Amino acid sequence: MRSMRGRLLGAWCAGLLLAGVSVVVGCRVADTDAVTPVPQLLAFLPWLLVPAGAGVLVSLLARWWTGLVWGTVLLGLLAWFVEPYGTGGRPAGPVLARLRVLTSNVEFGWATDALIPVVRREKPDIVFVEECEYSCQAAVEKRLGSAYPHRQAVAGDSSVGSVILSRFPLTAAAGVPGSMGMPGAVADVGGHAVRLQLAHPKPPLPRQVSLWKQELGRLRDFAARYDDGPLVLAGDFNASQDHAAFRRALDTGLRDAARLAGHDREPSWPSSTAPLLGAQIDHVLVSRDFSASAARFLHLDGTDHRALVVDITLHQGRRSGPCAHAAGARCS
Repeated sequence: MRSMRGRLLGAWCAGLLLAGVSVVVGCRVADTDAVTPVPQLLAFLPWLLVPAGAGVLVSLLARWWTGLVWGTVLLGLLAWFVEPYGTGGRPAGPVLARLRVLTSNVEFGWATDALIPVVRREKPDIVFVEECEYSCQAAVEKRLGSAYPHRQAVAGDSSVGSVILSRFPLTAAAGVPGSMGMPGAVADVGGHAVRLQLAHPKPPLPRQVSLWKQELGRLRDFAARYDDGPLVLAGDFNASQDHAAFRRALDTGLRDAARLAGHDREPSWPSSTAPLLGAQIDHVLVSRDFSASAARFLHLDGTDHRALVVDITLHQGRRSGPCAHAAGARCS
């Protein structure tokens, strides 16, 4: 009798574990982010292997064969979805320019003092800074202005402010509308126009999931409409490859530079548990004109995000013409 009760209790425990995982995996299969708590759990999809594996083990000990099959199917689906999403490959055209890009969420400006020496050390050509409020923007202009004389910003307090810093001349371009600043610009990179767009949609907080989807959708629509040349779309997307709204942005033809450089699953948030546990929600997305040779995630004191540095290469392609041919660009 005790053995029967133990097996029944084990089956119930395994069933609860597998049911919870099944809801999230089912939404991933259906290509939907659904509603809270699914978007939040999707960010940590690879770690669902742990409760799914526990469910399989408990099913085995309880001799619950239905649960064993159920859990095995879930493990197989999770293993499939852990694989990188999006296209890879390398452009075939000759090299036009090599760029280093850095993106960092400095969390209400608190990590500004930590970011500045990192920028000086890493020497990126283009820097995207999210949550760079008034004091942050004043600090980067004062302390980095000589190295980065060109900038395009959205002024704002708290998480609203954002700025793009560049060694290359910039021409203002319409940004993507959002609750937080998402400025845009066109960079003159050795006579070639490169469209820059900072990304910082609202996070999928329990009462803001619809807004998060809407703002990611605007970034996706921008990428789908843009066909005027090379594009770099970078920042804190508050989304990973396991979110349907982010995958739709990749489906426009953009590629994740970290994935191209072999770091598709390294977490960028939260920095307190990365790289052991977390989600990669900070990205540098590039058009097919680019390849990527390296990517590194860097810890900064004062922020819950790790900065991302990528080395990308612009190749000659059908859209990589001279700067003078790009609307709104300024050539030297």
